[in-house]
Amino acid sequence: MTPPPPPPSSDSAGLRRLRALGHGLTHSSYVPGPLFGGAVRRRWTQFIPYVLALALTATLLPVTILALSNWYGLPGALAGGIAVAQTVPLLLLVDRPLLAWWIVLPADVLCALVLLPQADGDVNVWPWPAPVLIGYLFVVLAVALREKRPTLVGVWLVTGAVSIALALIYSRDNDGTNVLLFVLSSVLLVIGGAVRERGEAQRRLAEVQTLSEAERAQRTLLEERARIARELHDVVAHHMSVITVQADSAPYRLTGLSPEAAEEFGSIAASARESLSEMRRLLVVLRNDGTEGERAPQPGIARAQQLVEATVRAGVPAELSLPGDLGALPPAVDLSAYRIVQEALANVVRHAPGARTRVSVASDGSFLTVLVVNGPSDATSSPLETTGTGHGLIGMRERVRLTGGTLDTGPLPDGGFRVAARLPLDPLPASAPEDVT
Repeated sequence: MTPPPPPPSSDSAGLRRLRALGHGLTHSSYVPGPLFGGAVRRRWTQFIPYVLALALTATLLPVTILALSNWYGLPGALAGGIAVAQTVPLLLLVDRPLLAWWIVLPADVLCALVLLPQADGDVNVWPWPAPVLIGYLFVVLAVALREKRPTLVGVWLVTGAVSIALALIYSRDNDGTNVLLFVLSSVLLVIGGAVRERGEAQRRLAEVQTLSEAERAQRTLLEERARIARELHDVVAHHMSVITVQADSAPYRLTGLSPEAAEEFGSIAASARESLSEMRRLLVVLRNDGTEGERAPQPGIARAQQLVEATVRAGVPAELSLPGDLGALPPAVDLSAYRIVQEALANVVRHAPGARTRVSVASDGSFLTVLVVNGPSDATSSPLETTGTGHGLIGMRERVRLTGGTLDTGPLPDGGFRVAARLPLDPLPASAPEDVT
């Protein structure tokens, strides 16, 4: 029997932490994106951090040269070289802050060692003159806004170690800028890291919300298409059943049929039964909720009066203009017109309570026109929903596209809303319904 592996020791855990810190200091975790999280709404705003970095460098470079040469008496060439090493890397703060830190920190330590002989003079600001202190704090802030937590811990530890080492080198009284740098760096690392993590959390939340909205819209679209397919099945199944019955009874109803004609009627009946069987199998797949309500007769535009009455009972003054001579409408058009009126009135109740609404249905023999127009919402009533997902409009467009019609929706100048559908009364080609299934 193989003995279980020994538990990891505290030494190995410590080594793993040290390796993680070392990896964080040598491998940047920066991912391109907005500096403070969130989305960039205007293209020009992405250049603002670069402009700020350039302005910071252009300001600190001459100030550092003057400070090193005038306050500490360094030769101009030496002061310029050290100042360039300390300030020019600030141009990397936006995209490569960790690299800038690796350049600026050694340059600052070199500057402190060069200024060590002047620490006993009239100016005893050592080891970090004011321009050097400001530049390093900006580097630390940029690292905190771009890098992950292990890198920040490593930067904090290295900063503390350097401050302690310089304090040991020069133990006489000074202004304590090494302690000030360590404390301010710690504060900036904590604040910057919190801002960065909050920005990442907001971006992840926005991505999840975007995916959820897309999935919800896709699910609504698929549900609407499935319901349309079931409704088409009911319509087509009715006509196919009639064809089957007529083809089966033709030899008995019609006398004097030849054997060839009787056989042809039998073939027609068999083809109709096969089509019905295939459509029923498709319906089993689509009708996954097991409800019996789907098998009820489908409503038509003739029942629009019931919708209007229900809307009036909900507190919306609505009126209907429906001629009584529409004739026999194609089942798909009849059902689509009803569903469009139903969804439009439901939207009025949800988003514009108390708005005066007018429903008009007309036919010119070639097209059926459905128009639902509502005015602005009643100021004394608050809407049930202040925002909408647009899924109802998606279902309307799917139904109109199914019949080959057109749909026009949009707000009105007075604050109302308009839904206008134009549905052709001529049947579509047989291949058209396949687009939605």
